[in-house]
Amino acid sequence: MEYLLLGFITGLSLILAIGAQNIFVIEQGLKKQYIFLVCIICSISDLLLIFLGIFLFQYFGSFFNSTIELILNILLFLFLAHFIYGKISIQKNKINFNQEVKSISLIGIITKTLAFTYLNPHVYSDTVFFLGNFSKNLLMIDKYYFGIGASIASFLFFFSIGYLSKMLSKYLQSEMIWRRINLFIIIFMSIIALYVLIEITKFF
Repeated sequence: MEYLLLGFITGLSLILAIGAQNIFVIEQGLKKQYIFLVCIICSISDLLLIFLGIFLFQYFGSFFNSTIELILNILLFLFLAHFIYGKISIQKNKINFNQEVKSISLIGIITKTLAFTYLNPHVYSDTVFFLGNFSKNLLMIDKYYFGIGASIASFLFFFSIGYLSKMLSKYLQSEMIWRRINLFIIIFMSIIALYVLIEITKFF
């Protein structure tokens, strides 16, 4: 069960970031337009990509040798370093919440949501690469718990920001709140990076 919690916290840390997709979901909540549809598309997409990453690394795990595992761990560490650096850099950026309400068709909102989801390279790096790679050494049952935990985090996050965005709009649009969230992400992911670095040192 601890892997369910680990997956939840790790998944939440990855998704709790100032990005185009998250701000788009917040905007739809503020506009009261297709909130459930937008949230469910984003959540199910994350679930599919999370388990795709887990099973890809499970499948290719049988072909791993120590050299490949070392290379993957180094790549994972570099990705984490880049991820953390990006979150530190974000602290300097100004967030622009566009609250202008415009009518949009059902097909239009589906297309727009899918574009924000699948045309975002961070979606793949966070779910397929990071979560899949991070879970590669877990037992199969623990992989399921880890993936379910990460997926729950996505569902909880998207539906929370979608439906609470209007009621909490003044807080969600506060740069101070987002900076505190980013600080938590930086600290947690730094701990993960340290763990990966320790794993790398075991090869030498």
